[in-house]
Amino acid sequence: MMVEERLSLRVHSCRFMSQLLVTGGAGFVGSHTCLALLQANHRLVVLDNYVNSSADSLERVCDLVGLKDRDALKVVQGDVRSPDDLNRVFQLSDKPIEAVLHFAGLKAVGESISSPLHYWDINVTGTRCLLQAMQSYGCKTIVFSSSATLYGSPKTLPITENSLVDPTNTYGNTKAAVERLLRDLVASEDSWRVACLRYFNPVGAHPSGTIGESPQGIPNNLFPVITKVALGQIDKLKIFGGDWPTEDGTAVRDYIHVMDLAEGHCFALELLQREDPQLLVMNLGTGTGYSVLEVVKAFEKACGVNVPYEIINRRPGDVACTIADPTLAQKKLGWRTKFSLDAMCLHSWSWQKDNPNGYIN
Repeated sequence: MMVEERLSLRVHSCRFMSQLLVTGGAGFVGSHTCLALLQANHRLVVLDNYVNSSADSLERVCDLVGLKDRDALKVVQGDVRSPDDLNRVFQLSDKPIEAVLHFAGLKAVGESISSPLHYWDINVTGTRCLLQAMQSYGCKTIVFSSSATLYGSPKTLPITENSLVDPTNTYGNTKAAVERLLRDLVASEDSWRVACLRYFNPVGAHPSGTIGESPQGIPNNLFPVITKVALGQIDKLKIFGGDWPTEDGTAVRDYIHVMDLAEGHCFALELLQREDPQLLVMNLGTGTGYSVLEVVKAFEKACGVNVPYEIINRRPGDVACTIADPTLAQKKLGWRTKFSLDAMCLHSWSWQKDNPNGYIN
């Protein structure tokens, strides 16, 4: 069975067709999740300020889904910190918003260390404003885009949900703070349904190559840099550290295909809507780690291109190795990843070579 065929079979119709708010829905993970949610017959309102995203991603999502009812996807350009913008999205349709998937935020580790006030404002204050609006409109179901970054440098591997939360950078601190806020909210009102999805390293693109990761400016994540090096837009890949305590000296990460991740959000939403109010905290990862050099070799083999690189000093805030234990999500959600590292490489490359400038024409 072709990957595309298998994917379409896995995104099944949810039991509940809901009116949902997706913050940051035009971004990388957000746009792929919007695709999966639309395929599951949900109706969406997207709030995005396009700071690190493009409205074109959602136009392409509509094309992929073959969306004829454009009322099924309404888009508002605005800021999650703005009460006026939040009021607009909650009042946009006749049907009340039943749940929120919250992706809006900043995610670059290095930038977070140099601009901590900005990160706390966007990631933490933005979430507080969103939760206040949700409370005002009686919407008490949220799937939060958290991160494995909040585990910091883990003492043992693989990382379970009970592992110590000890971030090594500002980005991780903001994610940990939002999770704490959500815990306090659930403790104060037992009617909330909350899922904190701690996902590891999202990569890849839709198998069609139609939507993918399109960072504005200089990319910070590994896969966008590799594809731009392969395309000749960047001279060489800079690998941050060759002296980590790993087998080849380069950092090891658990990479997860963005469509596997999108499906995980759909499954978490279904569970929250199906079961009693609760707080869920779950890792979303593959349970397998690959070093930077292993990823480079896999990319070169899968895509038939050369990726020159140089090893430089470690980057502040980075850690040696993060690998998920996804057992809880597998058991609780019935969710498992399906895409291999080869597929992640092929889909990333297909997206980049067909869209060398991302969503910028």
